[in-house]
Amino acid sequence: MPLRRLSFGRLPSPPAAPADDAREDHEVKSFLEHLEDLRHTLLRMAAAFAVALGVALPFAPRIFAWLRLPLARALGDPAPYLRSLEVGGAFALALKLGFWSALILSAPLLIYFAARFVFPGLTRRERRVVSRALGAAAGLFAFGVALGYYITLPLALKVMLAIHDWMGVRAEWIIASYVVFALQLLLAFGLVFELPIVIVALGRMGIVTADGLRRYRRHAIVVLLIVAAILTPPDVVTQLAMGVPLILLYEACIWVVAWGERRQER
Repeated sequence: MPLRRLSFGRLPSPPAAPADDAREDHEVKSFLEHLEDLRHTLLRMAAAFAVALGVALPFAPRIFAWLRLPLARALGDPAPYLRSLEVGGAFALALKLGFWSALILSAPLLIYFAARFVFPGLTRRERRVVSRALGAAAGLFAFGVALGYYITLPLALKVMLAIHDWMGVRAEWIIASYVVFALQLLLAFGLVFELPIVIVALGRMGIVTADGLRRYRRHAIVVLLIVAAILTPPDVVTQLAMGVPLILLYEACIWVVAWGERRQER
């Protein structure tokens, strides 16, 4: 009986990845190419900061006048409280104003360039989530800075002055110290208000869930209060002024992530 030649057909190809999870760039880069991409990203970030610094330095007197307004609202005339005790005090003040103002102005672009660096390693769905989050991140950053400027900074200054009075110490602050205190507080408020964007983006990617956020709510509240204590002056009032909005935003994130999960199930 003649033997038949067995013919094997092609093995079935593996199922294609869903369109949402496919990557647009299939090229695998080497370690040196990743380093080159990182170098370009750092150069772009440095250029963005340099441009912001060039814009901020000529407006240093106006920025300083703008920073004195919370002090005026909290204490009245700010002149008796601010002193320059060094010959080069005004020059150092201008540099500090330019540096911190440039950091605040360029922060949205710095976040954008950092996000672009990690884009090649993300799926199409993750890229869409990150792209949408960047627009909201700029708005929340501005909201955090505004909240710090109009509410928290005057409140913190009143608390600091009350502590001076309680200790029987006359309040006379070096100008550079006040500027760094105010700008660091505003930058901290702008950055911590990016937290909801991170949580919602992780929820859209399926990395965190609404149930998980609820389960670890107490741990998250403790962490948020610790972050507020680190980033604000050492007084309970100012720490709560940052911590309470962050806790409310965390609760809002739970609702947003849960709504996204219900929508995806439908």
